[in-house]
Parts: sequence; C-alpha cells; structure tokens
Amino acid sequence: MRFLNFAIALLILSIAIQITAYGQQDSIVLDNIIKKSKRLTDEHPVEKVYLHLDKPYYSVADTIWFKTYLTMEQNLPSMLSKIVYVDVLNSRDSLVQRIMLPAVNSMANGNIPLTPGTYKQDNYHIRAYTQWMMNFGEEYFFHKNVPIGEAIDKQLITNFSFKNNQTEKSQVIDAVVQFKNTDNIVQANKAVTWSVTSNGDEVSKGKGVTDQNGFLKIKIDSRKGDPITNGELNTVITLTPENILPATFSFKPKKNDNDLQFFPEAGEMIAGLPIRIAFKAINSAGLGVDVKGTITDNAGGKITDLASSHLGMGSFYLSPETGKTYKANVTFGDGSTKSYDLPAPVASGITLQVNNTDPAIINLKIAANQSFFDVNKDKTVFILGTHEGIVFYAAKTRLSNLITSAKIPKDKFPSGIIQITLFSDAGEPISERLAFNMPKPTLSLSAKTDLAAYKKRQKVKMTVTSADGPTALEGSYSISVTDDQKVPVNEDSEITILSSLLLTADLKGYVEKPNYYFNKTDAKKLASLDDLLLTQGFRRFNYKDIIAGKLPSSTLFPEQDMRITGTLRDRTGMPVKKGALRLTVTGTRIGAETLTTNSGVFTFPNLTIPDSSEVVINAKYSANGSSLMIIPDVPPTLASTKNIFPGDEILNIDSALAPYLSNSKKQYSYLRTLKEVKIEGTKVARPSHKDHPGLSTLSSITGRLIEGDRFKGCNNLAICLQSMASGLTYFENKFYVSRDYNQNKKVPVQIFLNGNPIDYFDLVSIPASNVESVEVFTRDELGTIDRLYNTNGVLVVNTKAEVKGTKISMDELRKLIPEANLLKFKPKGFSKEREFYAPKYVNAASTYNFNDLRSTIYWNPNVTTTAAPLSLEYYNGDGNGTYRVVIEGIDKNGNVSRSVSHYTVK
Repeated sequence: MRFLNFAIALLILSIAIQITAYGQQDSIVLDNIIKKSKRLTDEHPVEKVYLHLDKPYYSVADTIWFKTYLTMEQNLPSMLSKIVYVDVLNSRDSLVQRIMLPAVNSMANGNIPLTPGTYKQDNYHIRAYTQWMMNFGEEYFFHKNVPIGEAIDKQLITNFSFKNNQTEKSQVIDAVVQFKNTDNIVQANKAVTWSVTSNGDEVSKGKGVTDQNGFLKIKIDSRKGDPITNGELNTVITLTPENILPATFSFKPKKNDNDLQFFPEAGEMIAGLPIRIAFKAINSAGLGVDVKGTITDNAGGKITDLASSHLGMGSFYLSPETGKTYKANVTFGDGSTKSYDLPAPVASGITLQVNNTDPAIINLKIAANQSFFDVNKDKTVFILGTHEGIVFYAAKTRLSNLITSAKIPKDKFPSGIIQITLFSDAGEPISERLAFNMPKPTLSLSAKTDLAAYKKRQKVKMTVTSADGPTALEGSYSISVTDDQKVPVNEDSEITILSSLLLTADLKGYVEKPNYYFNKTDAKKLASLDDLLLTQGFRRFNYKDIIAGKLPSSTLFPEQDMRITGTLRDRTGMPVKKGALRLTVTGTRIGAETLTTNSGVFTFPNLTIPDSSEVVINAKYSANGSSLMIIPDVPPTLASTKNIFPGDEILNIDSALAPYLSNSKKQYSYLRTLKEVKIEGTKVARPSHKDHPGLSTLSSITGRLIEGDRFKGCNNLAICLQSMASGLTYFENKFYVSRDYNQNKKVPVQIFLNGNPIDYFDLVSIPASNVESVEVFTRDELGTIDRLYNTNGVLVVNTKAEVKGTKISMDELRKLIPEANLLKFKPKGFSKEREFYAPKYVNAASTYNFNDLRSTIYWNPNVTTTAAPLSLEYYNGDGNGTYRVVIEGIDKNGNVSRSVSHYTVK
C-alpha cells in the first residue's frame, strides 16, 4: 500500500485555497512531478534482499546457515520474485559457489557447507540478489564479507603486515611475516624463500632467514611503471628438512594518500547564507580517518574550526561571502597535513536545510539569498518527500520571505531514508537532502529465556514476542544463539537487518561499520548518521532523470518460478510450431510435457529441479522428430566482479579469529584423524624415473622422493622446489648439489620432466597440481647422465599418469555423439535444504563421551510470532560464559526488528 493520501490532501487543499489560472498551473506542475515519480515506482519497483547468517565468520568444514528476507516497498513481502540467488566469491573475485533458492512468502532458508578443498582460508564475499535486481546494478545487492579460517590442516600460524611506499615513479613495499607453529611457538632461524606475483606474473622474489622472534622482513620492488595493486606473496619455510611448508598472503597496496571531501548541505555553498558543510576524510583503503583543522578565507583569516566526530566524518557551519574563497588546513590522524579548497560559493541560490534531531518531526527550512529572492519573489516552489521513490509527502509554498519553515511529521513515512527534494515553479529539482527516519520506539521484539543463568547442556526455554506498543504482531523471524567465548563479535561492524534494509540497500558506496548507528542509538549516533547521509553522495533515485523521463532500462523480468525455455527448430533452422517435447529429471519422478508456440518457442514452467540434477528434453515424439534440434535459452548470469566493499576484509585471519579457530581445531580433530587412515589394496604402478630408459640407471636407494601431495597449495613449482628439494642449493636459475656447491664445485643439476631434459624455466610452467612426485638424486652412481649432459646430480619431475582409454567401434562412437533431438544438461537447480543439528540431552545428569564444542548453539530460521508468545527449546553446549541471542525479522506491517540479548552458562 502506498500512502499518497497525505500528498493528495495537500494538493486538494492548495487548489481550494487559490482557484486561479495561476494556482491551477501550480497544481499541474506538482501533479506532473507526482505522476512521473509514480511511473518510476510502478514500472521499476524496488526489491531488496537481506541474509541473516548464524554468525559473522567461519572455519573450513563449518556450514553457513542463513535465512533470506526478500522485500519490496515498505519492507513488505515482495510480490515480484520467487527465486533468490546467493553467490560466494573469494578474495581473487572468483566465483566459488552459486546457489539458487525458492522464496516462499518472500522467505528462503539456505545453507552453504564449507567443504575442505573447495574452501580454504580466505576472505570470502557473499552477494545475494534476484534476477529483477540485476537490472539496477550490483550496488543494491546484499553484500557481506565473510572471513573463513583454516583449523583442520593448519600447520603454520602467521601474521602479515606491509607498508606501501609509493610515488608517481616508484613503489617499494616493506613486508613483515611472523611464523609460528600450531603450538604458537615462534619459528626462529628458519630458511624462507619467497616470491610475489601481480596479475599472475612474478614481479619479485628472494630468500631469507627468520629472526629470533620468527619475523622475516621482505623488501618488494614492483616493476617500473607497473605498481602492484593486487598482489600475492608466496612463502616457503623450512622448519625441518622433512617439514617444508608454504604460506600465501593476498595484499592490495594502495598509494599512501589521505583524502578529504566537502559536501555543502543540499548541494551548494550560496553567498550570504549560513550553511552546514559536511566533510569526510578517508585513507587509501577507503576507511575513515580522524582529521582536525581550521577554515580560513582568502585573506588568511580564521573562520572556524573543524574536527571529525566519527570515522572521519563531521560538519561545520559557514556563511560564505561574495568574492571570497575558503580553504581547509587540516591534520590527519597519522600526522600528515594538507590544504584543500572549499567549493566556490554561487552568487544566487536557494537551498533546503534540515534539522532532524526531533524524534517526531523533520524541521525543514527553505533559505534563499537576497539575489535569488529578488528575482523569484512570490514564485511557487514544491517539496516532495519520498521513500524508495514513492511519494509520501507533497506540498507547495510561495517565496514570500527569505526563509520559509515547515514541519514534516515523521509518522507519514516508513522507517529508513527519506529523500526531500525542492522543485522550482517549472518543476525542476533545485535542491535535495537525505534524512533518516528511525523505527518507531514502540516497536518491540524480544527473546526472553526462562533463566538468567544455566548449566552446561541444560535445556533452555525461550519466549519470543513481537509487538507494536500493546498490540502483538504477526511476523517472520530467525534466531541464532552463539557462544560468545568462541564467537566474539563487534556489534558496530555487523551487517544487520536494520542497517541493510533501512540504510545501505538504498545507498551506493561502502558504509563503514553500518550497525554503529543502530546499536544503542543516542543523540551522538543520530548526528553521525546525519553526517553520513550528507556525505554519501549517491542514492537510488535521481530526480533530474525522473523529470526528464530518463527511466532505467529493464531487460530482465522478475522470476515467478523455475522454468526452462528454448526453441525447437528443424534441420534447416526453421522454428517448429506445435512441436511436442517431454522433460524428465534423471533419477526422480519429475517430468513435464509441452507444445511449442507458432514461433517454435517452448516453456517448461513451475519446475522444482534439485541442484546438480541431469535434465533430459526429448523431441522424438514430434512429427519428424529425428530431424529436429532443441536449442535451450541461456539464463542471464552475473560475471565475477571486484568486491565493492573491500574495507571489511581481514588481513590476518589467524590472529583475528584465534578463539574461534582454536575451538574449531578441537571440534574437527576427527577429520585430521580420518586423513591418516590408510586403506591397503592393489598397488597401482606410479610414474617414476624407472619408466624412462635414459634414467633407469639411477638408484632409488640414494634418491629422495617428494610426494606430489607436498605441493598442495604451491602456486609455483619452481619456487617451492628451491626449499623442498633437500640436498640441493638454488642459485641463479640453477640447482646444485649442496655439498659440492659449498666446496665451490658449481656444476648444475640436470632436470628432467617425465624423462625429457628441461631447464629451470620449464619448471615454472608446470602446474603443481599435476605433479605425482619429484625425485632428487644427489649422486649418479654410474655417471652416465652426468657425462652425457655435463651435469652433476639429477632432479626428476613425474607428472600424474593420463587415464588411458580403450578402442571403440564406429557404432559406439556414434552413440557418444549427442542427438540433436535429445538434450541432456544440468541447469542450475534449487539448493537442498538441510536441518540444523542440535543435540538433545534428555537426561542432563548422564555422562557423554564427547565434548560439545558447538559455536552456534541454536539456529532456527522459521520463527513465526502470533498474538500468543512463541516458545522454543534447545540445549546448551559445554562452553562456559556468555551466550549471545540474536533475533531478526519483519512483522506483517513491514516493521524491521532486531533484538540482541545474553545469558550465562556456568
């Protein structure tokens, strides 16, 4: 429901007061603005997606549990889309996984198992969207950075830092890595080789030894004229000759440069008008930094001071004078100083000024300077207040004074961002201001436990209620209970249902610590939120385009169901009308039949295909079925793009997630044990030097074998071998037998790949994942290879054997060729829903032979409130301390709520 009643009432009142040709023209202008706004929202309604995750970070082998909320205007359930997509991308912006969920009543429950091998320690980026949302840009998708740590195969604990020293002509990066073993003992005096890649190319390399505290200092020089912006440092540390471990660090150096921008309220500095000017100071990573300084005029006189109040943002007042210019002289938090010119004041203008400190009303002021007023006296101006493009307030007034004040009741608007726009008498937007309408204080969402303190594994009884004042409300919610000791959380940095649906979903650009403004909101946080809206210069709707009729193009339609479409053609390429097609899903009872249209188009609607299923579409039952071709439509997909919110990425996951990973190591210790189980069977012949006659004289007794599994995680085989090939010394693109090299006998080792002689540079191009083994021979017993190649020692690289096939007949070959009238493929299907496991300790006094190390104690995405309170039950784990209860959701009126509470386990 769209609340245009207030705007219509104002419009009728205006016409009734002044029924003249001039007054009617005013109403026509306002009516035109409203109609164009309505056309935009009718043709391009806004959808939003929010994901409530059970916790903010994870370990490999965990499962991400989440609930999807899909809304449209006023955060009511969306009537547009019935399918939601969730993508997981890694720090290299590569798509790792995409899941597809059916939205039932605009809600969907999902899970993402973090399978070892598919996932490794990294900063991952989750984005969620619908096909309809793809029309309007990724900025309005749901985005969340989720760090994932490694606990199962963890062999090193590292800490990485770097300082980027960059000028226009050069770049030098000073990096420091500290190495510790899994017992947190520093690895002192250990040899390390390293290399740096940028955009896939090796740009720097070297070697060194860790100091007494396990630190290795590395100086990285970029290529001239090609600075590193997205680099990867690969290290290989030798703990013992038998224990050589790689470690990789992604880093994105930025030019060390702070920046400061100024944003006059509602758009411009106007000569002769006292005006509020907001500012934002950021560092090279786009994060807010402290700043303070003074504003001076062109004569050098001090006008006022400035100082940031939150994350580099703040504001001050200035009365610019005609003919004067102004400068900010500032000092940043790191001690650097700069001067910035403020925007030049315009000689004539009018502006909106908003005071949003009153919880019930928005105090609005329209201020014109004398020059503007003299030319436009008694002209009509219009005010529109919109939320997500929908008009909730419309009014007009005459410029009879330099300043016109108005009070806009906030209860006319939904919660969230209000866009207030001032229009000229011709209907052109001339000033604009964003303001925020906080959720009503009467809204109450609570999750109360029957006790304030519990014992381990004791049953918890929880009551969930949702109310608007004294009235209980129906709603859909999700609840997560986590162990605070295992999952410590910075509440300000969280992405919550409040910060997402009410704030960031309507803004372009990165918002740092978005939940700060909703976490125990006070006057200071409301003032900081106002500064944010003054400095966040991008918003969803641009009235200049709306009035000009420039509406966004929508080439993709909302998905109401899963469907497969395409075209049936004959061998000449002509479409086949009324062609019969049958669809089946292999291994299921799912099936459907359809006929093509007169243009040969077919559609199989309302499908529920599980993910990874094989679908078969058959045209054999049509007339002349053997000569038909089935051509499926390719569904629109998103490419892997850069993470537009990199500010939340964690550089050192090991230390940042230390309590969590320590618990995960214990929790998943059985996975490590399983890896040690060896199943004996018929031995398969493995590739080795013995397969090649020219190398058959080498003795395995004197050779050392490096298994291919040792190269797991190795990005460059040649670099890894520099440390892993024990008994050999690397120098200037050659390997030498160490004992001879140390005696100044510098005769290089001969390298072989599957029996063929190669040099060091050929090693670089060999994928480490293809290596079966590497054999190192520091002695050639018979000397045949040394004499033939004039070398000393042998290094043999054996790649994995190719799978050999058998000969097939022509008939068998024909059967392998796909039939044009029979299409087999695996479309994207719906992800399988799983149930969250929560143990039930029926007899609390019983002794169990396992430790309950759960970090997520309880997850329930299907919490539905009614007039009666909802009761839930679950059992605590073995963790002592504070448990954190988070419940989020939306009631039937679109009110968005979040509640955080705690209880104790002793």
